[in-house]
Amino acid sequence: QVQLVESGGGLVQAGGSLTLSCAASGRIDSINVMGWYRQAPGAPGKQRELVASITSGGSTNYADSVKGRFTISRDNAKNTLYLQMSSLKPEDTAVYYCNANIYRYGLGYNYWGQGTQVTVSS
Repeated sequence: QVQLVESGGGLVQAGGSLTLSCAASGRIDSINVMGWYRQAPGAPGKQRELVASITSGGSTNYADSVKGRFTISRDNAKNTLYLQMSSLKPEDTAVYYCNANIYRYGLGYNYWGQGTQVTVSS
C-alpha cells in the first residue's frame, strides 16, 4: 500500500505564509510527477484546481493565480513534496490535496492525499 500524508495547513492572515508537506510511504519504486491541487469551500462538485506540479527532474508548472507567490519543491530521497505559499490571499482558501504518480512493480498508479485545510483571513 502507498500513502500520501499532508501536513502544514492552518489559519493565516492575508499576506502571510504557510508551507505544506506531503510524505509518500509504502512500497514505492519511483515517483514521476507530483503536484498540489486545491478545492475551494462550498464547491464539493467542482473539479480540483491544479496549483503546481513538479517532475522527478525538477521541472515545475504553476497556475497563473499563484505564480510568483507559491514555490513547489520535492526531496526525492525522502519521497516528500513541499509547497511554500507566501503573500496569501483570501481566495487561496481551500482544501489542498497532494497528488503523485507512483510506480510500483513496473506499473504507474495515481495517488491522492487526504487533504489539508488552508484558510486565509482578510
